[in-house]
Amino acid sequence: MHDSLPAEKAYRILEAGPVILVSTRGTDGRTNLMTAGFHMMMQHAPPLVGVIIGPWDYSYQALSDTGECVLAVPPAGMAKAVVDIGNCSGETDDKFARFGLTPVAAQSVSAPLVDECLANLECRVVDDRQVRRYNLWVLEVRRIWLASAWQELRLLHHQGDGRFSVDGETLDLSDRMVKWRDLMD
Repeated sequence: MHDSLPAEKAYRILEAGPVILVSTRGTDGRTNLMTAGFHMMMQHAPPLVGVIIGPWDYSYQALSDTGECVLAVPPAGMAKAVVDIGNCSGETDDKFARFGLTPVAAQSVSAPLVDECLANLECRVVDDRQVRRYNLWVLEVRRIWLASAWQELRLLHHQGDGRFSVDGETLDLSDRMVKWRDLMD
């Protein structure tokens, strides 16, 4: 017999993407970072990402006002900072300063990149129709920046209960992906 898990714990099974930091800059010029675990790829071309950001998040207003952000992918070595960033508010804290992170000017959005992260994706809101009901923002990735050692570093995955897993070895089965060759590098 298989073990069971309550249905409300589905995210512990399905949440496959890494924990990310969402960087915003409000119309007042203030930057903020928030930790986000609920996000998903939605489409290849143009590249669309869905991310959950609700009115309880300080970043919500900046994203709503400007329609842009940066999705930053931190390495596993930043795990404690990533959790702590999610435990304080940009309303009272300059999170870049508090956590010793380096904001870097982006090219196509006003929100800053996070220099210490493996990847930074400059994004613009392209669909906000599901925000009111589900807090789901649809973002189009406009530009991606990668750290030079991004492939050697490991990603952090939230299990939804305060525990995290860290990925490691890459299993390359690209030769078997015959149906999806046009999407491969």
